[in-house]
Amino acid sequence: MSELNKIALKIIANGKGILAADESTGTMTKRLQSVNVESTSKNRLLFRETLFSSTGMKSYVGGVILYDETIKQSASSGKKISELISSTGAVPGIKVDTGAKTLANSTAEKITEGLDGLRERLIEYYKLGARFAKWRAVYIISKNYPTKLSIVSNAHALARYAALVQENGMVPIVEPEVLMDGDHSAEDCFNKTSEVIKRCYEELILNKVDLKGTILKPNMILPGNKSKEKISSAEIAKLTVKCLKNSVPTEVPGIAFLSGGQTEKEATENLNSINKNNNTDFIMTYSYGRALQQSALKFWSKDLNNIIGTQEIFNHRAKMCTLAAKGKWSENFENSK
Repeated sequence: MSELNKIALKIIANGKGILAADESTGTMTKRLQSVNVESTSKNRLLFRETLFSSTGMKSYVGGVILYDETIKQSASSGKKISELISSTGAVPGIKVDTGAKTLANSTAEKITEGLDGLRERLIEYYKLGARFAKWRAVYIISKNYPTKLSIVSNAHALARYAALVQENGMVPIVEPEVLMDGDHSAEDCFNKTSEVIKRCYEELILNKVDLKGTILKPNMILPGNKSKEKISSAEIAKLTVKCLKNSVPTEVPGIAFLSGGQTEKEATENLNSINKNNNTDFIMTYSYGRALQQSALKFWSKDLNNIIGTQEIFNHRAKMCTLAAKGKWSENFENSK
């Protein structure tokens, strides 16, 4: 077992998942403003430190994705944030892309940037304690999208990123997100997601990336958020597992789903159904941002000093997600703290 494979398994084994706390300052500002909290460096750190120092971290969280600002900060105890995370048994990680920008010659689509200077930044992040990284590509669905240009360009960037991350002794999370925005059907999502993921792995293999030392972070197969189509959690699971079984090479140790605009409960229920239907060798777990943090954030916003209460809310949500990652969640558990 390679060192990278060991790190990947440590992050996602035994029902543990990933806390995506890598919101950029702009995104985190919107989240805080939505609950009437001023977005200062101090407040952003206070909320994140509250989550990172919770008891749920030890039991349910295998990895935490950080943003550049956060990995360079220290906790109130004086410990570096990466040390605080490591002390819970979780692995610190870092978002390294610099965002999705307009794709030349297909201006409705996006290309993720951040390859310039990445090798040097990865060396710095490794010294700061990061042992995995994340890069997100985004794709839109409509009659004409995603284009081949978008699919090929983003897959190429993801593969170059992954090769550089492994060169620096870290595990790359590969995140090709087919957005749920639009009125497309679940079948459209299935077809486009399959095409996107297959192309990503062609490029990863071309770039000699060790797939055993990677984690895939895909979307679930869902109808668009403006679609009239309503499908059951069991159907979502069936389509999602089928898509991944057909598109992902068996060397990949695990898959950590993004929540992508689902509510906390939807993201939990769908993950649970996926694990009940998982007839592959892939570990299937979660890498959630809002679907792990939203209830805790709302509670915390009412009293920024109520650390214990906020942690209880977060611990409960993380526990629900871990039960779902084992296929053992039930709605009955939602109301039992």
